[in-house]
Amino acid sequence: MSEIDFYDYELPRELIAQEPLTTRSDARLMLVNRASGEIDHHHVRDLPDLLRSEDTLVLNDSRVIPARMVGFRTRTQGRWQGLFLREDPGSGIWEVLTKTRGKLVTGETITIEDRNGLPGMRLEVVARTEHGHLLVLPRPPADRLAAAVDEENQLSQSSSADQWLNRYGRVPLPPYIRDGHMVDADVSNYQTVFARAPGSVAAPTAGLHFTPSLLGQIADGGTETASVTLHVGLGTFRPISSETLAEHEMHTEWGQITEENADLIVERRAAAGRCVAVGTTSVRVLESAAADLAGDLRAWTSTTDLFIRPPYRFQIVDALMTNFHLPKSTLLVLVSAFASRELILEAYAKAIENEYRFFSYGDAMLIV
Repeated sequence: MSEIDFYDYELPRELIAQEPLTTRSDARLMLVNRASGEIDHHHVRDLPDLLRSEDTLVLNDSRVIPARMVGFRTRTQGRWQGLFLREDPGSGIWEVLTKTRGKLVTGETITIEDRNGLPGMRLEVVARTEHGHLLVLPRPPADRLAAAVDEENQLSQSSSADQWLNRYGRVPLPPYIRDGHMVDADVSNYQTVFARAPGSVAAPTAGLHFTPSLLGQIADGGTETASVTLHVGLGTFRPISSETLAEHEMHTEWGQITEENADLIVERRAAAGRCVAVGTTSVRVLESAAADLAGDLRAWTSTTDLFIRPPYRFQIVDALMTNFHLPKSTLLVLVSAFASRELILEAYAKAIENEYRFFSYGDAMLIV
């Protein structure tokens, strides 16, 4: 038995949420007390009563980009799908996680279909990375009326990946939601109401529960809100395949906290307020910044490959709001480091018993 097997649990498939609730804040919220071991049941709308006036609620303001692409190999017509990972701003080359039958060769093109299934832009294969990801250059469609070609050429010469993806990309839903197939409602549902900085290929899902009304009620209670940015990438979801947790390597993700937000958190913690991180992504920004700054929290912009696992001493985060995570995942390990593996698995067992909704569109827990 490997070390990750201790973070396993059985989940009935019907508890995997396929749609969000109509009102986001109606999601259930399990309250887990680390000191007493008590587990209580609330709703996200109860947060104004569960937070203290001196607390700081920390939100990840990264915006999900429509990173999923579907299409076909131009020459063979074979089906293709991929996930945009990043763009090199100098060369314009994209790194893409790809899935297709057969081997793509340099110079080959992939035709991307828009959300209506119509063929559009192309991706020209340039090379592969050491991890097997595809390196491609975006190209305008091969056959269009002259006006349309001119429009696409202007786009390809002047735009970033964001503009291409906004036209041809799809919401990058995880495979446990409708096998990754988006519907129109996902465009807004799979995005937090406070999303600002585009760059994530998956939603910081704990933040999906908030509404403008709920945030207003929290502010009325005296709780301040601070923002951080972590662009969620593959590192957050990469399966653990090593025998020990220490051997697992995280992919790097870009994060940032401004001086204003760092000062707010530090000042309110000094006045006995709690730093309440919304989501594991917010945790990784705060703890990565503190690790790089010898325990202090100041303005920070960098990449992080921090893998939080037991026994980890948290330096900034005092409470954590998070969704229910997949078995054997780095996220479940992080949450277990914050509380304890035994308490978290007990909480998960009670969530299953009480038919909580799991994963991205599911319910949440608040660990204090």
